[in-house]
Amino acid sequence: MLKIIPEGKNEAEIERLIKKKTISADLPQEKVVNEIIEAVRAKGDEALFEYTKKFDGEEIAPDELKVTDEEIKKAYKKVKEGFFDSLTKAIQNITAYHRKQKSDEWFETLPLDVVLGQRLIPLTRVGVYVPGGRATYPSSVLMNVIPAKVADVKEIILVSPPPISPYILVAAAEVGVSAIYKVGGAQAIAALAYGTQTVPKVDKIVGPGNIYVTLAKKAVFGTVGIESLAGPSDVVIIADSDADAEFIAADLLAQAEHDPSSSAVLITNSEKVLEKVEKEVAKQLPKLARKKIIEEAEIVLMQTETIGQAIELSNRIAPEHLELEVGSPQRVLEKIKNAGAVFLGPHSPVAVGDYIAGPNHVLPTGGTARFASPLGVYDFVKHQSIIGYTKPALKNVWKDVKLLAEIEGLDAHARSIDVRFS
Repeated sequence: MLKIIPEGKNEAEIERLIKKKTISADLPQEKVVNEIIEAVRAKGDEALFEYTKKFDGEEIAPDELKVTDEEIKKAYKKVKEGFFDSLTKAIQNITAYHRKQKSDEWFETLPLDVVLGQRLIPLTRVGVYVPGGRATYPSSVLMNVIPAKVADVKEIILVSPPPISPYILVAAAEVGVSAIYKVGGAQAIAALAYGTQTVPKVDKIVGPGNIYVTLAKKAVFGTVGIESLAGPSDVVIIADSDADAEFIAADLLAQAEHDPSSSAVLITNSEKVLEKVEKEVAKQLPKLARKKIIEEAEIVLMQTETIGQAIELSNRIAPEHLELEVGSPQRVLEKIKNAGAVFLGPHSPVAVGDYIAGPNHVLPTGGTARFASPLGVYDFVKHQSIIGYTKPALKNVWKDVKLLAEIEGLDAHARSIDVRFS
């Protein structure tokens, strides 16, 4: 659905877009999700088979949950020629980028032999959810698994609705997934969170899914960690008068084809560019295979007086993806405060970031780029503080600790210092 916002209506449209992106409480799907989670906790594998038959169909439901080595071998024979080479290039780029995110442990010795430090401890076991349904997502395998591998997570469990695409199986095998299970939806999240007879319990669950998967992740948070609550995908494109309308239209349509709830927004200071993009969208849309999905999604075109105003609006939207189709995009980069990933110039479309550039495509959605970051190595590591005091060092701060504890009314805290010098 293409919308052109009249001048003077930008403010109302921005508010509407922000409100639309928020995951509200008390959604009707929550009751169903909670029932599924409790059933999986109570019945384990039996519930997984029941829900797979119910939601995926009797003819699709597997006899065994775990993917066998033989199934993976067969998958290699089914993928398109050239896939393996492209996959390998993507793995190399994504791995190289994420290796730069690794932090170092540190320790320091202060006067009186006080030792302070920070340890980095990888999570032991992580669950990765890879969606099925509307499309096949081997890229989702790479983006969720590779940073966990770089972080030295020992065991990575992948779940995906049956039938699992051979492309997903090959991608999972190439990045060293420990085990793959044929189960999707809220039941898969419950299995990862609580464990069943077959699916092991994990420490953290990552990976996007539909509203049932998202609400299930929300429900099990606390029992396990999660990276985020993924909402609909979105892009904002800021364009000046020299921007290429054909490129812009293609990128808006590419984002809109994700899902009917996706949104793609152009903000430009050029009426001419806006008009050209409108015509290009109408011209390109009929040629696309996912035309029906795009028609249900939102494509919004709005105009501002200046690029500075466009940046202000974008920062309020806090988009998952932001394309800067302006002259010298690096010059305005420092003004971009809220965006999951920023794409510089006409030859940096979102698609190159989705698949092969290296940075993670699991990005903060729903306006959470105001405070959240892309998925990274840091999501799979715990930081542990280290404190070591000698007796002289503790004596040096004895009265300070005692005073602060007494002010807070915690006399046992104060005594725990006193007792060492009495």
